[in-house]
Amino acid sequence: MKVVLYMAMSLNGMIAKSNDNTSWVSKEEWDSYSLAVRTAKHMIVGRRTYNILTKQPEFAEFKDVKLIVVTKSNFKTLSNNHTIAHSPKEALKMFKDAKEVIVAGGGILNHSFLRENLVDELYIDIEPIILGEGIPLFKGEDFEKNLELIGQKNISKNEVQLHYKVKKQT
Repeated sequence: MKVVLYMAMSLNGMIAKSNDNTSWVSKEEWDSYSLAVRTAKHMIVGRRTYNILTKQPEFAEFKDVKLIVVTKSNFKTLSNNHTIAHSPKEALKMFKDAKEVIVAGGGILNHSFLRENLVDELYIDIEPIILGEGIPLFKGEDFEKNLELIGQKNISKNEVQLHYKVKKQT
């Protein structure tokens, strides 16, 4: 299974404003992200990201996507296609037969997956905005990961997508 972390971020590394607002993310970025998720058919998010995503009208595009919410608490998901896991490793075990899984935030979940060496590749879509404060792409204690750039492309006139491979540490 290939585990891909896919996120949009501001130029200064924020994935949302402090109030969880992501209205600054463009339609072109959403279309790119949505295609990746629908192609993989498997997605993992944190509880807070789940609550944000499920309020978006575009979320209907993911009706055939199997989704796992990683959370320490229990709560009711909105669909039979959505389940709960209590750790990144547990979530991946639940998707053991998937060819590809998209990890899609938030910052704490992204950090956990990388810190535990569970991510193979990253797609980072950089939006042309700087946010004074917000939720960082990776939120947690200090760690370090080396990456290898394997691709880049413009997804609009002002947005760029960076594609990295995570160098596995031995």
